[in-house]
Amino acid sequence: MKASRIVLAAAALGAATAVAHADGETIAVFTKNQTNPFFQNLRVGTEIAARQLGAKVIQYVPTKPDSIPEQLSQIEDVIVKKPSAIVFIPVDYKAMVPGVEKMNAAGIPVVNTTDRSAGGKLVSFVGIDDYKVAVTTAESLLSAIGGKGNVVIIEGVKGSLSSQDRIRGFNDALKKYPNVKLLASQPGNFQRLNALQVMENLMQSFPAIDGVLAANDAMAIGAIEALDAANRKSVVVGINGTKEAVDSIKAGKLLASGQADPFMQGCLGATIAIRDLRKLPVPKELFLKPSVIDNSNFRQFDMPVEARVCPKWEEIVTN
Repeated sequence: MKASRIVLAAAALGAATAVAHADGETIAVFTKNQTNPFFQNLRVGTEIAARQLGAKVIQYVPTKPDSIPEQLSQIEDVIVKKPSAIVFIPVDYKAMVPGVEKMNAAGIPVVNTTDRSAGGKLVSFVGIDDYKVAVTTAESLLSAIGGKGNVVIIEGVKGSLSSQDRIRGFNDALKKYPNVKLLASQPGNFQRLNALQVMENLMQSFPAIDGVLAANDAMAIGAIEALDAANRKSVVVGINGTKEAVDSIKAGKLLASGQADPFMQGCLGATIAIRDLRKLPVPKELFLKPSVIDNSNFRQFDMPVEARVCPKWEEIVTN
């Protein structure tokens, strides 16, 4: 289903009569790790949405990044505590299906965000079209280097659905530019330090790198740090639209960031969970529109994520 159809469907549903409810629902939020700013921004979005709607949030975050066993253990814990609903990002979209099924069996509604689960019963999915955002982001870099030169790709976690779609988008954008050569494509695991180390190795192998396509902002910042330390220059883009990316664009270090708006994903995930509990209509899936943050528009995002406000549902379904 296309995003435009989803929004129209949501708009039609939004006109339904409200149902009486009792405030104070508890929403359990599952994210992948403590190190990626994307997930921190998403967690803030869930908390602000819940506060605006009179609900509360419990955060479940693995202490070891992207740990399947730890997230499975946290699911066992949440089933015992039985919150009103769950906003869920699987650390692995396939491996966590049994966990989603356990939550289903416990009768806890699950809203899936960011990485679509490969199975289980879901109230709704909220996210971006990673492929389209990657194409748009890559095109901004390829245009900036004049459609010619040498580029590298820093991938996310191998096997991650979002990484796969973003790398596919990068590669498809490159096909339109025959004078651009892809030197290498290597994983940085969506982590800043990993990407810094990957970029250091790439610079040793290639004396001229004109562009860096990083599959998220944390890795883009790591690549920039490696470039700065080596006194090398390359045009760099990332994806997610995090505050650190906005700061880097403002400083003239990062060209652009594909907008995944994790804060908004958190807002929408929590809002949909709460609306579903209150017997209000919700869409089966909702995608944010592909866009890029760059020097022309970064100012509207140049604020602490905690200062943002989640939009009202009526604003979401009419835009």
